[in-house]
Amino acid sequence: MNSITYRDNQLYVDNVALATIAHAVGTPAYVYSRRALEWNWQEFNQGFSPRTAAIRYSVKSNSNLAILALMAKLGSGFDIVSGGELERVIRAHGKANQTVFSGVAKSKKEIEFALKSGIFSLNVESPAELARIHITAKSLGVVAPVSVRVNPDVDAITHPHISTGLREAKFGVDFEQALELFRDAHHSEQLNIIGIAVHIGSQMTSLEPIIDALEHVIDFSEQLGEVGIEIHHLDLGGGLGVRYRDEQPPTIREYCSAIGEVLDRRNAAMSLSIEPGRAITANAGVLVTRVEYIKQTATKNFALVDGAMNDLIRPVLYDAWMDIVEVRQDHNIEAALYDVVGPVCETGDYLGKNRMLAIDPGDRLAVLGAGAYGAVMASNYNTRPRPVEILVDDEEFDVIRSRESIDEMLCLESIPDQLSPD
Repeated sequence: MNSITYRDNQLYVDNVALATIAHAVGTPAYVYSRRALEWNWQEFNQGFSPRTAAIRYSVKSNSNLAILALMAKLGSGFDIVSGGELERVIRAHGKANQTVFSGVAKSKKEIEFALKSGIFSLNVESPAELARIHITAKSLGVVAPVSVRVNPDVDAITHPHISTGLREAKFGVDFEQALELFRDAHHSEQLNIIGIAVHIGSQMTSLEPIIDALEHVIDFSEQLGEVGIEIHHLDLGGGLGVRYRDEQPPTIREYCSAIGEVLDRRNAAMSLSIEPGRAITANAGVLVTRVEYIKQTATKNFALVDGAMNDLIRPVLYDAWMDIVEVRQDHNIEAALYDVVGPVCETGDYLGKNRMLAIDPGDRLAVLGAGAYGAVMASNYNTRPRPVEILVDDEEFDVIRSRESIDEMLCLESIPDQLSPD
């Protein structure tokens, strides 16, 4: 089967195999390559050699249980941002003691669940959160492992919606406030300082902001050492970008090498963890959709497809450009310029604009780079079932999430008796 192969940081789609899958399971459908997922993870795992780094896969990029189980099988830890994601990790045979819990608004219930599960670290993002963790740990009679997430005020040079390291962002705390949080944790019997955490954004295509943030964090760790607080672990987050169109991001090996060089030059003896997500999953997946109609107007050609913004929201949410290619049919058609749009009742419902495509109704298209922040952000808007998800492994493929039925979408809703027909 091998419908997706991966080389030189780009996907190459075997259209015959994709057509076979689409015929078997219908569209829209997310299709992922196990080979590409494994290759990307191993690039991170081997990239720091001879230095070691804990690779903690960022669950939010693609949280399908099969993907998480594959990461766990490879030996990955995890980065989570909710109690639900921790439950997914556990059900996928991941280990809580290899998992870090980030996020700015952890509930008391989530903190309790994490502590009872044996979480590796709760990454603290505010004084109020540290106080809640302290109280919760005391009520459970345990010592809570904590790291403080600092905000280094570094521009990640990415889309504003996914830039997290600037002063005005909701994430982390500035260095002055972080110093006070470390002092409070240092003097608490209920808190155990694991380390320091930082994450400045996603889809970063330059090493400069990553290295800048790392230098700032090492400076701060030295400042902490001067007041008797030794930092033994550095959580550098994730955020390495991928190529969607014409971006030129560093390779995974270049990213790892640059980080290692800074740590060596600064004689930073801290253990290290990183949290890649998009760089593992994005170009390991595609969304396959079917052309329902061709609509021609005086100013535009529209390819009306069965995939929509509820299936893949990145184009409208982030102005994201994602390549769209034909899943070839056995006919010759002259190419034309199309806006590829879906059936959702929003003008913003599009997968791509101004694409040169040779298509007829009934043909299929593949949206590339859809493995990250695709299915995981899908919704039931317009009462549309979320897509089926497929994992391809050499000559075979498995359904790893079935397409929802209307009954499954509506099963949690109810009509009060007073609104029932007489």
